[in-house]
Amino acid sequence: MNRLPYDPSTNVCPDFMDERYRASRTVFVTATITEAQAAVNLRAIWETTNDALCAQWQLQVAEDERLRTEQKRLAEEEEECQVQAVRLEEETALAEEKKKNRSKYLVLPERPRPTAAEDEILVSDFAMRKLDKGLYVEIYYWTNDGLDDALTNYRTKDDDGMVPTTGEDGSTVWVSAAATRPSTGVVPDRNLTTVDFAQAVPRMINSLEEKGWPKQRVLMLARFWGAIMIHRHWNLRDKSAHKGLMLFQEEQRRAWHNAIPIPANAWDISIINETVVTRTVDRVYRDDRNKQDLSNDFKVCSTSLTLHRYLLTNPFLLRL
Repeated sequence: MNRLPYDPSTNVCPDFMDERYRASRTVFVTATITEAQAAVNLRAIWETTNDALCAQWQLQVAEDERLRTEQKRLAEEEEECQVQAVRLEEETALAEEKKKNRSKYLVLPERPRPTAAEDEILVSDFAMRKLDKGLYVEIYYWTNDGLDDALTNYRTKDDDGMVPTTGEDGSTVWVSAAATRPSTGVVPDRNLTTVDFAQAVPRMINSLEEKGWPKQRVLMLARFWGAIMIHRHWNLRDKSAHKGLMLFQEEQRRAWHNAIPIPANAWDISIINETVVTRTVDRVYRDDRNKQDLSNDFKVCSTSLTLHRYLLTNPFLLRL
């Protein structure tokens, strides 16, 4: 169907009795149809044709309106898609920005400075990240020396820089560079003094709770460390006994952390095995004795060698 160029309802039916339509009238004139009747017939044909064109025009107008509405809808949808794409890009960029500069976007509570602020401690980012992952970390980071080291080496996020690391779900996570490297002065648990150990344990328990460790594990560790500090070897004057307890604590805690991912191998670390404690203390005592014996042997050898050299340089003494 051809497209109509204008509205046919505006057409005006011509006067078919006019001389211009003589030829058209003649076609319809017969013995029984006069020229006037032929003009009436022509008018009827014109009106029928024009009515059909008007109906076609109405359909055409309706279709044009439908197409305009559809085009407008598609254009609006396209615009909305572009707006959503821009918004998603901006939200993604903002999320990355918040990861890189977390402190900048932290929501601050509207309150006066807490009076207990002076009691707060700054723990190494590296140690806190290990706690976040539920991994073994040296108690040194919660000793006075460890806290002093964290405070001395503290840097702002921008100065320290951010580095990518892999999260537990395999995604890339941006963290402070300080959180990826241990302290250069870290002391193994076995070498801690009982005083340092006793000072650090309550602080570390607080950090475990702050990092959302399961209450069961926190209680196990608290009871384990408590059992260490009330053990009969704790108050002995023998330093080997103290070193043995610290070594026992370190070895047990490392083994406990390694066993946690394997449920069949995990255990309650707060249950102290006295046999293992005794063996560990004895091992430390033997190692210390061996070192002392080696030191004494070295001193004797050094003295003998010095005397021998002296006699060689003074042979007259041999004749006395």
